[in-house]
Amino acid sequence: MLNLLSTGLSNSNEDYKNYRWFFTSEGKLVVGGKSDEQNEEVIRNFLRPDYVIMHTSLPGSPFMIIQSDNPSKKDLKETAVFCASFSKQWKNGNKNIDVDTFKGSQIYKTRGMKTGTFGVKGDKETIKVKPELVLVIQKGKIKAVPEKGKEKILAKIKPGKLSKEQAAEKIAKIIRDKFHLPVHKDEVMQAIPSDKIDVK
Repeated sequence: MLNLLSTGLSNSNEDYKNYRWFFTSEGKLVVGGKSDEQNEEVIRNFLRPDYVIMHTSLPGSPFMIIQSDNPSKKDLKETAVFCASFSKQWKNGNKNIDVDTFKGSQIYKTRGMKTGTFGVKGDKETIKVKPELVLVIQKGKIKAVPEKGKEKILAKIKPGKLSKEQAAEKIAKIIRDKFHLPVHKDEVMQAIPSDKIDVK
């Protein structure tokens, strides 16, 4: 069995911006992978034994790590929504998605496991959530995050029929026309799920 857990955050405080990330309404940083390779990196660089980690019950989601050993129920719910929204189940149009919650100390990997794949030992808690996100600005960047009630909402998204590019064009136009912010489609594409999107 391989040693997975780090002794803390990776070298730079800004490293999280290379991955899938957001801040919860209570200010907790959540970091996850955008690919199988990045799943490996976030487990190696951002996970501690007492941190909470999430993954959808079915395969095909990032591993999302809350950078806290004492997250609140709101932190957990928001992270579960974020995890679900960037999973394959979003593209499948699932309106309710089960997300497993466990501690970093429960994660393991053996040499036969594929890149980005990990095992979980012991009990897991499961949270059922609706995959819906809002577009906001966090740390100067357009982000698609769970609705929290504190930030100005630029647009809302949920599973639908638009391609990622169509949705990004629509969102960018809404932000430019309604909020007069000079947003390009490419910025939005980096923030939203991969496909099958409805914009409100």
